[in-house]
Amino acid sequence: MASQPAPAPQSPAATQYGPHRFATLRTTLALILREMSTSYGRTPGGYAWAILEPLGAIMVLSLGFSLVVRTPPLGTSFILFYASGYMPFDLYQVLARKVSKAINFSKPLLHYPAVTWVDAVLARFILNALTGITVTALLLTGILAVLDHRSAVDLTPVIEAMALAMLLGLAVGVMNCVLTGLFPVWDIAWSIITRPLFIASGVFFLYDNMPPLAQQILWYNPLLHITGLMREGFYATYNASYVNHVYVMGVSLAILTLGLILMGRFHRTILNS
Repeated sequence: MASQPAPAPQSPAATQYGPHRFATLRTTLALILREMSTSYGRTPGGYAWAILEPLGAIMVLSLGFSLVVRTPPLGTSFILFYASGYMPFDLYQVLARKVSKAINFSKPLLHYPAVTWVDAVLARFILNALTGITVTALLLTGILAVLDHRSAVDLTPVIEAMALAMLLGLAVGVMNCVLTGLFPVWDIAWSIITRPLFIASGVFFLYDNMPPLAQQILWYNPLLHITGLMREGFYATYNASYVNHVYVMGVSLAILTLGLILMGRFHRTILNS
């Protein structure tokens, strides 16, 4: 009887693009589902708190400043002015905080070969970015509907501002993830250092109304460019000429690149610490 020919060995390319082609995607989706259940599934109200928390902050700002001044720096609505500045700032802040804790949050799973630190970072970033975008859209749409805002909203600067806030949040989050993993005290130090950031990011003032010396200093804060760009979309007469997209992207990409390099070098040290 003639022997059957041996099956041809699979090429490396066939193995690479075979069953494991979507391994990273499946792992990231699984981590996203885990993040959803732990972050929003264990508290009463779940995702409702993601909307109520920024809404409460905006209402407090609006009520507080309406007692001090007659009109906001732009328009006639305090709530729209503070919402247009607070939402991109909050998106950055949430992403930076969540991504910075990605390794610690998924540390038990990262000892499995199928799960990498990239999966953990991507899962936290994607889920919280989508949540932030959804909450921002719901809140601002609701505010515009209640106020009967008749001016057309220019979506181009709004989308640009949200995208830049996401990029900056990812960059700072990755960098802080490394630094916190190597030096645990950095988490406390960073929270102290950035405490004045809310005041210095143009959430409740306009860059144009600040003294020249303050403008020269505050211009280097990327978040100030983001909040100014966001307000361009809601106020047709406002032109934030100081906004520099290249500067914000350059700072974000520089921090992100350095953070990724350090994470690739020290992620095993962080996992074993």
